Amino acid sequence: MPRLGGEHARGRQAVVNAAGDRPGDAAAAWEAIRADPAIQFAPVQLPEAPAQPEWLVQLFEFLGRLFAPLMRFIAANWAVIWPVGAVILALLALYTLLRVLGPDLARRRKAPAEEPGEWRPDATAALALLEEADRLAEAGRYEEATHLLLTRSVGQIAAARPELVEPSSTAREIASQPALPGAARSAFATIASRVERSLFALRRLSADDWRAARAAYAEFAAIASVPAAFQGQRPA
Repeated sequence: MPRLGGEHARGRQAVVNAAGDRPGDAAAAWEAIRADPAIQFAPVQLPEAPAQPEWLVQLFEFLGRLFAPLMRFIAANWAVIWPVGAVILALLALYTLLRVLGPDLARRRKAPAEEPGEWRPDATAALALLEEADRLAEAGRYEEATHLLLTRSVGQIAAARPELVEPSSTAREIASQPALPGAARSAFATIASRVERSLFALRRLSADDWRAARAAYAEFAAIASVPAAFQGQRPA
């Protein structure tokens, strides 16, 4: 298709209009347009594509020779290969789903049969933890004492019930685990709320906060009758 542009297009259109319906004038106008060098009628010669590097050609030829027997085998046995491949892909997908969802499904199946009310931390370990935390509280380091109760409680829960604690588990998630005994959930929630308050609300914990966290842990560990080394009053 001829390409017209600017004044040339308007000039040539005027010649065609002037020719009207007279065949002789129309033919002359057409010849004049064809003779105008400003209008391109000849095909455009595209430049030749650059030759591929020799190393790339050789690489493709090598790969073709290498995989040609495999491709011929697949083509000859495609009626058998594609159903087998589909089964393998389905099995891989099922395996992946089981790896991702299996632990959660196993926990849900086991949860109703478990007896969550029976578990408590070891009494010796619980007493040692309270003694260590009491020394921090006696020095007025209530945040550190309460945080120590929290972190050690997580460790005790993970040791006794590893399926309940994931590396990414938060204190709130652990406290809401239905498989934990009710006393454990209550104690852990009390301790965790104090720690969250000090970390995220930027509020320093008081002696009352410490006493609440300590009492919750001691009650859960069934050692509430053991007097605390520090009950919120500093020695004179």
